[in-house]
Amino acid sequence: QVQLVQSGGGLVQPGGSLSLSCAASGIGFSRYAMGWYRQAPGKERELVAQIGSGGSTKYAEDVKGRFAISRDNPKNTVYLQMNSLKPEDTAVYYCRAGYATDYWGQGTQVTVSS
Repeated sequence: QVQLVQSGGGLVQPGGSLSLSCAASGIGFSRYAMGWYRQAPGKERELVAQIGSGGSTKYAEDVKGRFAISRDNPKNTVYLQMNSLKPEDTAVYYCRAGYATDYWGQGTQVTVSS
């Protein structure tokens, strides 16, 4: 049974930091490209950051320099460090594992508000 279990998130003031984690089980984690997506109310789900099986990274333009994605293969976990958060970063964040099949985490709310 494949599971992606997310943790982290919550409420933070503008300019603050949060970190997200996504622990995978039931998949050959090191083979999978891992990504973080977000969906704000009334908007489409969008890619925030992704990291390939070889460690290459890609970021959405509006998070470059503020967010950092990383992975720990022995722990089957992908992380998203979010710094200098803005109100427009408010959304539900999802992790995704992509290879032959895509799997999604349960989603976690990130709210940036004073």
